[in-house]
Amino acid sequence: MNITIVGCGKFGSTLAERLSGEAYDITVIDTDLNKLRRVTDNYDVIGYSGNGTSFKSLEEAGIAHTDVLIAVTGRDEVNLLCCVVAKKGNPKITTIARVRDITYYQERSYLQQSLGISMIINPEMTAATEIARLLRTPNAIDISTFAKGRAELLTFNLEGRNPLIDLPLTRMNAKLGTDILVVAVERSSQAIIPRGNFVFQAGDKVSIAGSPRSTARFFQKIGLSKGQVENVFIVGGGEIGYYLAAQLCETNLSVKILEADAARCEELSELLSDAMVIQGSSVNRDTLMEEGLEDAHAVVSLTNMDEENMMLSIFASTCNPSAKLVTKVRRMPFTEVLKRLNLGSVICPKEITAQHIVQFIRAMQNSRGSNVETLYRILDNKIEALEFRLQAPSAVLDTPLQALPLRDDLLISTIIRGGHTFNPRGTDCLKLGDSVVVVTSHSGLKDITDILRTPERSPLPGMRRGEEAGR
Repeated sequence: MNITIVGCGKFGSTLAERLSGEAYDITVIDTDLNKLRRVTDNYDVIGYSGNGTSFKSLEEAGIAHTDVLIAVTGRDEVNLLCCVVAKKGNPKITTIARVRDITYYQERSYLQQSLGISMIINPEMTAATEIARLLRTPNAIDISTFAKGRAELLTFNLEGRNPLIDLPLTRMNAKLGTDILVVAVERSSQAIIPRGNFVFQAGDKVSIAGSPRSTARFFQKIGLSKGQVENVFIVGGGEIGYYLAAQLCETNLSVKILEADAARCEELSELLSDAMVIQGSSVNRDTLMEEGLEDAHAVVSLTNMDEENMMLSIFASTCNPSAKLVTKVRRMPFTEVLKRLNLGSVICPKEITAQHIVQFIRAMQNSRGSNVETLYRILDNKIEALEFRLQAPSAVLDTPLQALPLRDDLLISTIIRGGHTFNPRGTDCLKLGDSVVVVTSHSGLKDITDILRTPERSPLPGMRRGEEAGR
């Protein structure tokens, strides 16, 4: 698939990184030669110096043979115009525009229909929706859903006196009386798809799979069943803060916003009649305590300064240890340092938006022959979780999983069949019509048959498959 990205800023660079890793043919366009050179030097992409709103520039960059154009410059109007011009030059092209202005975004259905744009995405709205989802499940630091919510993949930190610590994986479900599959563990920056003899350690970041009911029961058993979030303390009244507060107020949660700028406070007060808006500094300890930081069920740090957000979350964790923490960062260059800090769920809007676009493109491939329905990257992008929909006869059907030559870097974690969700055992078979969640440490799976080992795919040591998982 040929993809053209117009705009080589921070978000365009993130997209180039993610999509080039998917084995697509990527062309990037920008008028800034320094930005263009930075992207082409770091990623396997072709750079073209030009204006994305110019038909001549797009034509010379190969728009006639492009499958997808993604416009992510810093201006909404430019992004929309790029898509329109690209569509005129190639009526079959799929176009995606990043749009931040709330007026344009609210009219996205009209814009998509009248301008022929396939997808309009707002990074701030997308990030706010992700935060709202995390607040609905306060036990987890990351949540991925499959099959319209029938299956979940949740990640949590293993710490304190958790009963999993020093417990072998083979004994976990029997001891806890649960039916959960551990699909991946991050330990010392290494992502592991664990074997049955794997032993949990304090500090592990654990990802589990199952139905929403079974994951909730699992969290109860290991003592991580936090109560439902009823009040939220948002620090930072920018666009993400506004979108998040609006969503939370619609679900009747109590919302308090702390914002330093007086004019913005007035604007938020008019827009959010059900939220309490307070003018004050996020670095003023007395203000934070007076406004109830230590009593909040959730604290969401959304200022424009990464360092300020991190310090606020660390402070909140000391004075309110039971609170669900969400920390926004715009840059993640020091991932290892962030992991050592108690920041709760770390949200990076450009990464979330990039993942949504990758999922959209994967869905396009599905309509063209691939059967990947959903794709998530977990544990700092080291592991992929993919949902396949089995809609045609295949070599993987009607054979016990333990008899299939599955790749050693891969695990079939969940099967959704007729509305029923279960974690398969070695004797189970895949059936036509199933939705199947596959977890792997390698990227590039496009068809369900890619889970099978071939002579060209040598097994990787230390991985597992099927019944070896100790289920």
